[in-house]
Amino acid sequence: MNATTIEGQTAWITGGGSGIGLAGAIELARAGCRVVISGRDAGKLDAALADATARGAPAGSLTAMALDVSDRVAVERVAQAIEAAHGGVDILVNSAGVNFPKRFWKETDAATFEKVMAINLNGATFCTLAVLKGMQARRRGTVINVASFAGWHFSYLTGPAYIASKAGLMALTHSFNIEECVNGLRATALCPGEVATPILKQRPVEPSAEDKALMLQEDDLGRTIRFIADMPPHVCINELVITPVFNRIYIGGSELKR
Repeated sequence: MNATTIEGQTAWITGGGSGIGLAGAIELARAGCRVVISGRDAGKLDAALADATARGAPAGSLTAMALDVSDRVAVERVAQAIEAAHGGVDILVNSAGVNFPKRFWKETDAATFEKVMAINLNGATFCTLAVLKGMQARRRGTVINVASFAGWHFSYLTGPAYIASKAGLMALTHSFNIEECVNGLRATALCPGEVATPILKQRPVEPSAEDKALMLQEDDLGRTIRFIADMPPHVCINELVITPVFNRIYIGGSELKR
C-alpha cells in the first residue's frame, strides 16, 4: 500500500503491547500515523516499542502509555494526555482482550466472568467514550473494535464470558454507527478467527505449533486494521469477518473440547 488517507492522524491502540494490537500499531505507523499504544504492563510496552522499530515502524512514530482499560478514571486520564500531546485521537483500536482457562459453564465463576467483561467490553466502551467528543467536534473518527469470530459464530471453544463480551462488542459497534454516522464517524467490528497470538497460552490446552502455523498470523490482522482505517472517510466497514482457510471452529474436532 502506497497512497494513504490517514498520514498525520493520531491512532490510539489498546492491547498494543503484543499480538493484534501491536501488529496494527506497526501498520498504522507505516501509513504515517502517530501511534500511541496502551497496555497494563509498562515493561511489556517498552519491549513492544523496540519490537515495532525492528519490524519496520518508522523511528519515533510510536509512543506508549500504560493503562488498565477497565479503570474508567485512568482511561480518561490517558485520553486527555494523548489529546494534549497530539490534538486528539482520530483512530481508536480497541484491541485489549482477555480470556481464562477456567472458562466453561461447568467450571467458571462470577469473578472470572466479571474480569472478562470488564476488559473486553467495558474497556472498549470507556475508551470510545473518552475520545468521542473530540471526534464529534472534528467530524472525523474511526473506531475499530477487535471483536471475534466467537461473537459472530457461536461455538464451544471460547466459553460464555468471552462469547458474550465479543457479541456485546459487535452490538456496541453497530449502535455507534446508528448514532454517529450523522457526525461523520464510523466503527468496524473486526471479527477474526483463530490468530496465533500470546492469548493462546490462556487456552485450557494450548494449540500445537503445527496448528498455530495454519491460523491467521498477527501481521494478517495488522494489515487488515490498516485497510479498515485507510478507507476513504465516506466508507464504513460495519463488520469484517476474517478466518484462516483451515478453520478449526467449523471443523469442531474433539481436540477443541479438552
